[in-house]
Amino acid sequence: MSNDKDTESRRRFLKVAAGTTAAAVVMGGLPRFARAADLPALSSSDPTAKALDYVEDNTKSTNPKHKAGDDCTNCQFYSGGPTGRGPCQLFPGKSVNAKGWCVSHVVKKA
Repeated sequence: MSNDKDTESRRRFLKVAAGTTAAAVVMGGLPRFARAADLPALSSSDPTAKALDYVEDNTKSTNPKHKAGDDCTNCQFYSGGPTGRGPCQLFPGKSVNAKGWCVSHVVKKA
C-alpha cells in the first residue's frame, strides 16, 4: 500500500514540476518581446547615430557607402520586423526604423 502512495506522490511531483517549468519558460519569454516593442526611438542627435551616419530613411542617405536596397531589414545587426521599428545591436536600448541605414550596414547571410 505504501508503495502505491509513493508512486502517486512522485507522479504528482513530476506533473507539478513539468507544469511549473513550462509556465516559467512561457512567462520568461513574453517580457523580451514586450521590451523590444517599448524601446525608445533612436534620435538623430544621438552621438552613436551621428558617428555611424544613421538615417531614418535609407533613400535619403548621402553616404557614398550606401547601396540601393540596403536598409536595416537586410542588415545582420537588426533583429526587428520588416516594417516599423526594431532593435539593433549597434544602438543598444534604442529602436531603429526598419527602412533606416547606417555606415555599419552588413548584409545578412542567407
